[in-house]
Amino acid sequence: MAAEITIHLVKTFPGRPPIRARIRYPVEGATVLILFGPSGSGKTTILRSVAGLEWPEEGTIRFVSRVWLETASGIRVPPQERHVGYMSQDYALFPTYTVTGNIAYGLSHLPSAERKKRVDEVMELFQLRGLEQAKPRELSGGQQQRVALARAVAPRPLLLLLDEPLSALDAPTRLHLRDELRVLLKQLALPSIIVTHDWAEALTLGDVMAVIRAGEVLQVGAPIDVFSRPQNADVARVVGVETVVKGRVVEATGGMLRVSVDGTALLALEAESIGPDVFACIRAEDVVLEQGRASVSSARNHLTGTVQSVTMLGALARVTLDCGFPLVAMVTRSTVEEFKLAPGLVITAAIKAGAVHLVSRQEA
Repeated sequence: MAAEITIHLVKTFPGRPPIRARIRYPVEGATVLILFGPSGSGKTTILRSVAGLEWPEEGTIRFVSRVWLETASGIRVPPQERHVGYMSQDYALFPTYTVTGNIAYGLSHLPSAERKKRVDEVMELFQLRGLEQAKPRELSGGQQQRVALARAVAPRPLLLLLDEPLSALDAPTRLHLRDELRVLLKQLALPSIIVTHDWAEALTLGDVMAVIRAGEVLQVGAPIDVFSRPQNADVARVVGVETVVKGRVVEATGGMLRVSVDGTALLALEAESIGPDVFACIRAEDVVLEQGRASVSSARNHLTGTVQSVTMLGALARVTLDCGFPLVAMVTRSTVEEFKLAPGLVITAAIKAGAVHLVSRQEA
């Protein structure tokens, strides 16, 4: 029987919808679960419940063979006995401690020599050499994040819990450290649960993703499956990106990247630290439908597709095309009527290169 994590809980708060989470998924050495949803949806409460920092009124939390919570049997394992690593959104570094002191904080149970050895190992892993005596205020945002992560990992936890680990960083640093964090998590071979509301982080970091809204878990699955095949309209509204497909960068020239998606070529703007394996992400409102080829168009992508379905949504319509890969467009009702959009119709989809957003992925 495969090892699993089970999270079933009910947690109530005054004046807010109750959190009713049911998540169960197989876990291996480096499996990353993403808790994804808007602010206030209950993601952090679920994470803190797994850590033992929140106590649900009802529920069960199991990690492999360990039962951390089972309210029906009166089992409530305290945080310090769960052996998890926890990193909060603001990092919570001790301002008067050095980098070494912060990392060593959770190692007081070890003899002095072992504690020093473990701190040295973690300093090396997280590229913190030369900062041993620095205080948090002397570090950059990226360095603070690495110190906080190193402190969480140093005691060799069974499970790593990260609450919005990149949100405190500026955009360029966040982009760089997103890929770096994925590599580190794989190197650590440590199961992790990460809270985020950023879809690019979810795709980059996650193996499994739970979409949460108003305390309810709406869908659980591989991130690309959830983004590209939301099981209902509520999930589609939360994830917000209608087309997410796997691709491979095959050429870079003139500031453009040519990406092959199941044999179909897409042009995207060149970006740093991208490829060769990517997710190509396109929002439905960035897809323009044309009959034939428009005489004047700044779009670099003109894809011939066959209409698979047309779903009316009031004044708008969601149109799904087969362009060699599934592509979703959002158009007006008048466009549906003018083009006589219906299943089987062949039409052109125009997409600007800047609207094709590439996110790095690691090929299994």
